[in-house]
Amino acid sequence: MLVVDDEPGVRAALTRGLGAEGMDVVAAGDGPTGLAEALGGGFDAIVLDIVMPGLSGYRVLERLRAEGDETPVLLLSAKDGEVDQADGLDLGADGYLVKPFSFVVLVAQLRAMLRRRAPATSTLVRGPLRVEEHGATWHERELGLAPRELAVLHTLAARPGAVVTKDELLAAVWGDGAAARNVVEVYVGYLRRKLAAVGADGLVVTERGRGYRVDLPS
Repeated sequence: MLVVDDEPGVRAALTRGLGAEGMDVVAAGDGPTGLAEALGGGFDAIVLDIVMPGLSGYRVLERLRAEGDETPVLLLSAKDGEVDQADGLDLGADGYLVKPFSFVVLVAQLRAMLRRRAPATSTLVRGPLRVEEHGATWHERELGLAPRELAVLHTLAARPGAVVTKDELLAAVWGDGAAARNVVEVYVGYLRRKLAAVGADGLVVTERGRGYRVDLPS
């Protein structure tokens, strides 16, 4: 576990608490150091403060995702606005906690993220769409999906034509209570952009007020 926070008290408390939960913890006190540690790899998850000297948590997360690093990231912030949370999720965060936070809730979110880091995926074939454990194709063209995007697509494709609610997607991909509901919209948006790039725009349909469904060509 990597903890990146510029407050010594928070770093010490999380290092001690997560260690008591059986996790090996590496701590960093600023953005550049945290980024260097994260890019070194080997972490199961990252707890990342947003407001830090040198490089903000947003920029650290942005760099990680740009490098193709899909390590689950839980953002910490003193800001509780919806826009701040949406910004973090748009950049690829897997969760968001507002300071001061409950340590019990933080641990629960981390465990949920770890359980779903690489969801087991059986192979589904739905017309030109093929979804496998490590990737998906449309007319044999690779979609290049990140693990969460793949899990969203698999959940939808497992029930072709049926509406899957946001809560059902949230539970299947992130675990109950592990992330805000709007993270589903964010990842459906990511998925749609990659589908459109291979000519599959329109495959994922929004049913307003209900959820999403896969609409396969007849």
